[in-house]
Amino acid sequence: MNRFLSNATKKIDAKGRVSVPAVFRTVLAERGIEELYCFQDFIFPAISIGGPDLLDRFERQIDQEDPFSADANDMSLLIHGGGVFMKLDAEGRLMVTDFIRDFTGIGREITFVGRADHFQLWEPQAFQAAQAAARKARFGGRSGA
Repeated sequence: MNRFLSNATKKIDAKGRVSVPAVFRTVLAERGIEELYCFQDFIFPAISIGGPDLLDRFERQIDQEDPFSADANDMSLLIHGGGVFMKLDAEGRLMVTDFIRDFTGIGREITFVGRADHFQLWEPQAFQAAQAAARKARFGGRSGA
C-alpha cells in the first residue's frame, strides 16, 4: 500500500490536535515522509498534504515557465505563499492550526481524504457535498452510482 486511499472523519482534541488515520501514517512511513508539505488546494476548500516531493513537482513546473510570466508568479503564490511545512508528533497527531482552519472552515471534526500521492484535510460537510457533486457530475444522477 503506497497510495493514500479512502476517507475518515476524526475529532480534534481540546489541544487542537487530530490523530492522522493509521492507514495514512503507514503510507507516510513507507514513503519515508517525515516532513509534510501542506498547501491550500487550488480548487477545493481543503488543505493538501504530501511530502517534499510534492513541492518539488510543483517547482519543476514553475521552472519550465518564464520566471517573469503571470503563470509562474501565480503558481508561486499558490504553492509557496499558500504552503507550510508541518510534522506529526510522536503519537501521529497533526496540529490543526489557524492556517488549516481559516482556509477550510474546519471546526471540531476533520475529514482526511486520500488523493493517491497526497491526502487532504476537509471540513466534513464540505467534503460530503463536494463528493456528492462530483458523483452527480460524473454519473448524471444515475441510480446505482
